[in-house]
Amino acid sequence: MSTRRTAKASRAVREVISTAILFELNDPRIKNVTVLDVDVAADMRSAKVYVSVLGDEKSQQLSLHGLNSARGYLQKLVADRIDTRYTPILTFVLDDSVKKSIETSRLLRELAIERGEIPPEDDVVSDEELSADEADESDSPTTDEDHSDDSESREDA
Repeated sequence: MSTRRTAKASRAVREVISTAILFELNDPRIKNVTVLDVDVAADMRSAKVYVSVLGDEKSQQLSLHGLNSARGYLQKLVADRIDTRYTPILTFVLDDSVKKSIETSRLLRELAIERGEIPPEDDVVSDEELSADEADESDSPTTDEDHSDDSESREDA
């Protein structure tokens, strides 16, 4: 059971580690890492850091190895931020729940399309189509109708 104290420590550890991964770590192995959750033990001596890494199995293991190499530095940052008797020893755990939820969402969408509950993927706009549409809008010439209100307001003045 999580007490208020351990929950507060978990949030603080998660914030420190997330910020450090994003802005301070320069290890090229650590890419596309998201800190999902942190479980701090009741005695505050250890903490499990659940991370999600986008990419294939090789990049996940490489990122996990990089995080374990940076563990001492991250523990120092946590010690500076949290004023406790003991600094939690960090253990990084790969959490693939995000990938599982994306896969489940994809399967449910396919099932709904199969049943005819939603239309096929024609209504889904890809990123490429969206960027092409935005480029078309910015390149479109302005017409006299667009400026007709401006000219009328100038004549009134």
